[in-house]
Amino acid sequence: MIGLIRKNLWVLVVLLTLGSTSGVAACADRDTATEQGSSGKVAEIIERDTLLVGTTGDYRPLSFREEDGTYWGFGIEMAKEMAKSLGVEIKFVQTSWPTLTADVLAEPQMFDLAIGGITITDARRETMLMSEGYLANGKTILCRAEEADRFRTLEDLDKPEVRVMVNPGGLNEKFAMANLTHATIIVHQKNEEIPTLVAEGEADVMITEITEAPYYVQTDPRLAAPLLAQPFTHGEIGVLMQKGQEDLLQTVNSTIRRMKSDGSLRRLHEKYGLVYAY
Repeated sequence: MIGLIRKNLWVLVVLLTLGSTSGVAACADRDTATEQGSSGKVAEIIERDTLLVGTTGDYRPLSFREEDGTYWGFGIEMAKEMAKSLGVEIKFVQTSWPTLTADVLAEPQMFDLAIGGITITDARRETMLMSEGYLANGKTILCRAEEADRFRTLEDLDKPEVRVMVNPGGLNEKFAMANLTHATIIVHQKNEEIPTLVAEGEADVMITEITEAPYYVQTDPRLAAPLLAQPFTHGEIGVLMQKGQEDLLQTVNSTIRRMKSDGSLRRLHEKYGLVYAY
């Protein structure tokens, strides 16, 4: 009863003080939770007063964890907008690419949703829920700047003398294993270390995304992304969560749509130097 009163009071306060589109959207989420009682995922989050967000923290500029434990990035800001829509605090929980699916499906749940460079795929949708896309992506490469002319096609990469480095457990590794059957594949545990290793000559190429490559080209003049405008694949990045959380999925999608319509998603793309495709 106390929780129900608190939710209704929150709705009343926001209606009286905000009146904005985002405020009304947040109120709608609270109203939905109230109607569903304590069984809905959104109601559970509101009762907890915290949105638990799983993220790898190794994927600049979408999700990165500093040594002091603070997180920053495009996906981190998206998650904060989703928590804001629910009127709750936010807490980040570290996951990894090899354990991402298991962590999302874990019981009891480790977090409510996962965000940060997660590509929308049919395979993931078979066992989990995925939001609408909020960021276009595609497979591309990083290499040393002086070798930018050497790599123009997949055939240029798929040679025994080409050392291709990937992080384990994600779609980058799957792409390399499926498409580069002749190249020398090197699996390195820490994704954030691979660009520097390529720059230092420990590998020739990194398989990455068009969302990640520009950051490293801008911050390390030793690197180049010669195929940035011609990615090998085309897709979108979204938010991942357990099935049965359709009310939370609705909140997430509503936040994404609102950010597209009010221009805040475009501004976030511009802040991180990412291509806006919406």
